[in-house]
Amino acid sequence: MNKQTINQTIDQYSSRFKEISLYIGQNPELGNEEFLASARLKEELIFHGFEVEAPILGLETAFIGTYSAAKPGPRIALLCEYDALPELGHACGHHLICMMSLGAAVGLKSVIDEIGGSIKVFGTPAEETKGAKVPMAAAGLFDDCDIAMMTHPFYAYEKSGTSLAMDAIQFEFFGKSSHAAASPHEGINALDAVIQTFNGINAFRQQVKSTVRIHGIINHGGEAANIIPDYASAQFYVRASTRKELEVLTERVIKIAEGSALQTGCTLKTSNYETSYDEMNTNEILSDVFSANLVELGISKDEISTGDDHGSMDMGNVSLRIPAIHPYIKIIEEKHALHSKEFRDLAMEERALSGMILAAKALGNTAYDVITQPELLTRIKTAHHAVNHI
Repeated sequence: MNKQTINQTIDQYSSRFKEISLYIGQNPELGNEEFLASARLKEELIFHGFEVEAPILGLETAFIGTYSAAKPGPRIALLCEYDALPELGHACGHHLICMMSLGAAVGLKSVIDEIGGSIKVFGTPAEETKGAKVPMAAAGLFDDCDIAMMTHPFYAYEKSGTSLAMDAIQFEFFGKSSHAAASPHEGINALDAVIQTFNGINAFRQQVKSTVRIHGIINHGGEAANIIPDYASAQFYVRASTRKELEVLTERVIKIAEGSALQTGCTLKTSNYETSYDEMNTNEILSDVFSANLVELGISKDEISTGDDHGSMDMGNVSLRIPAIHPYIKIIEEKHALHSKEFRDLAMEERALSGMILAAKALGNTAYDVITQPELLTRIKTAHHAVNHI
C-alpha cells in the first residue's frame, strides 16, 4: 500500500465528498450554528469507521473523529472548517475546506493499518468569528498530535505562509442624553467619545509598522439627530505580526479610548467581541513536503507561489503548539477575492470540487510521508521547537 492507494480511495468516494460539499454550500450556517454541516460530517466519518466524539468543550457543532491503527506511529491532525459568512454564505469556501480534510482522512485510513499511526479529524466551528481552534488549542487538544494540516481554497496555489495576530475590541461609551437644541448643556455626548477615538487611532497610525492593521466601525451612534446620545459603541480589529507586538498595540488603542472618555466626560466599557487569534507560524519543512506532493499530483512547481498573509485565522493558535501548515489551493480560474459573491458562486462549480479532491490527495500524501519517514518527522519537530517556546 502506498500513495496510489490513498489517491484511489479518495477517487472512489469522490462523488460522496462532492455531494456533501455542495449540501453544506447550499445550506450556509453561521459560526457555532453549523448544525446541518456538523451532523453531515460526523455521519460521514462514522460511515468510514471513525469514532466520533461530540460536542467538544461545550461547543455543540464541534467534534473529533479518530481512527487508530494497531501499529503505533505518528498522529495526524486534519482540521475542518464549515461556518459561513453573514449575508454572503460560503464565500470563503469552508464547504470545500471540511471535505478536503475529511477526504484526506478517508484516503489515509486506507493505508494506516499497514504503515501505523492514527488520524484525528477536528471539526472546528466559527473560524470567521469566535474560532473554536483557540479554546481547543488552549485546552491542549492538539498537543498529542504530531502535525496539524488544513488547506484553504483560493484563486492560486500558495504555500503556507503567515497570518496576523488579532484582537477584536469593543468600546462602549456611556454619557447623558438631553435635547440637542433645547438643553445641550445638560448632555454628555457618547458619540463624541467614539469620534474622538477614531480620530486618535487615525493619528496613531502614523507611528505603527506597515504590517499593522487597525480598522473599525461605529456599530451604535445614537437614536436621533436632536438627541444627544447617552450611549455609543465602536468595534475595532487590531492586527500585528506577532502576539507580543499586538499586546503593546492593543494597550495603546485602549488608552486612546480611555482618553476619549476622559475628554468627553463619558464612562467606558472595553470588551472583546470576538476571539483573539495568534499569528500563523508555518512549519517550513512540512510546507515543502506538501508542495512536493502537489507537484507529484501534476501541479507545476512554477504555479506554487510564496505564501502571503491573508488577514487573521485561528489556525495560528494551533501552529504555536504543534507543527502546522495552512496552504492555499487553486479552485477557480478567475481572480476573485475571498469573501466575494463571485468567489462564492464559482466555489460551487465542478472546477472547485475537483480542486477539493486534489487538496485531499495532497494532504493524505503528505501525511503518508510524515508517517513513513521518521527522520522527516524529527526534522519537522526540531524546526518547530526552534521557533516556538510554548
